[in-house]
Amino acid sequence: MSQQNPVFIPGPTNVPDRLRRVMDMQTLDHRAPDFADTFQPVLAGVKRVLKADSAEVMLFPASGTGGWEAAISNTLSPGDKVLVARYGMFSHRWIDLCQRHGLDVQVIDVEWGDGAPIEQYAEALKADTRHEIKAVLICHNETATGVVSDIAGLRKALDDAGHPALLFVDGVSSIASMDFRFDEWGVDVAIAGSQKGFMLYTGMAILAVSQKALKAAETARLPRTFLDFGDMLTANAKGSFPYTPPQQLIFGLGESIKMLEEEGLDNVFARHHRIAEGVRRAVKAWGLQICAKRPELYSDSVTAIHVPEGFDATALINHAYGAYGVSYGVGLGEVAGKVFRIGHLGSMTDVMALTGISTIEMAMHELGYPIQLGAGTAAAQAYYSETRGDVRAMAA
Repeated sequence: MSQQNPVFIPGPTNVPDRLRRVMDMQTLDHRAPDFADTFQPVLAGVKRVLKADSAEVMLFPASGTGGWEAAISNTLSPGDKVLVARYGMFSHRWIDLCQRHGLDVQVIDVEWGDGAPIEQYAEALKADTRHEIKAVLICHNETATGVVSDIAGLRKALDDAGHPALLFVDGVSSIASMDFRFDEWGVDVAIAGSQKGFMLYTGMAILAVSQKALKAAETARLPRTFLDFGDMLTANAKGSFPYTPPQQLIFGLGESIKMLEEEGLDNVFARHHRIAEGVRRAVKAWGLQICAKRPELYSDSVTAIHVPEGFDATALINHAYGAYGVSYGVGLGEVAGKVFRIGHLGSMTDVMALTGISTIEMAMHELGYPIQLGAGTAAAQAYYSETRGDVRAMAA
């Protein structure tokens, strides 16, 4: 029975029954001419969600990490310099991937819990008068710390410096849950995953790629085969794939986009903000601290929460799982054992969120945390009750 409980990890997220039914399908011939009738509208739908009319969309059988690799291997050459800030485990892992590919990685180290340092990016770009930096990398939503960063601000820094570097954005835990504006922000490659805001199973990296990035791919010399943009676009133009596609996920993605657009993207984003704010109210009532250092950095898809001195966050989430069969996110890297994470993205309602809040509250109480049992749940309940009319207004 515990498997029926929702998960509160920041991905993979809960899969709605509607999407599970669509993906429960018999094998189809992906070389048949009618495959394009399903496939090509899905690509168009992804463009709408990312607000990426000018981009080419590609779907690779991979997780978000495969999306990172596709971005750099198709557009860069050995020894190219890239600029990136490290402020959480996922920005750190992207740095590691770039280094393993033989790139010259200029790293701006930032205290975990802070966001991407736009001013330091700007200084580095202005100092690079020879334009040796070929790409700038940023995590829109750093999943390890629950921190959202300013993509528009980074685009302004590039423009103010008159710098031609490509802008790559990891939107894996933000896209389809938080507003993302590919064209407006001048993004060159945006990376998402099927298992987060799109509410599907893991297994598909979703990329939007600008015409500028495609032009760079013509001369890029890093090796790629399975993740080759050219092979993918050539096949996609015929409504096909260069190899066997993840059909169930493609069908699921089409239905996911329908669900998002039926709700309305602005309503999807407002729902995530409301649910996240309820979680934040609970944290305040517990007397605990959010990992993100300032309210403007608070993520609407995941909240990372510091445990009090002398307590082990990993022991807490293990207890919650063992006692109640409910999963929460572990602390990673520099915050391992120091924070636990409540994921509230994708298929999530206020009622589901209350389940997660009350369960972790019971687990903390049982482990002797200095909290008042019921305080966080009551704070979230009060907020959700007070704002229930906002949901009715959105649905009207």
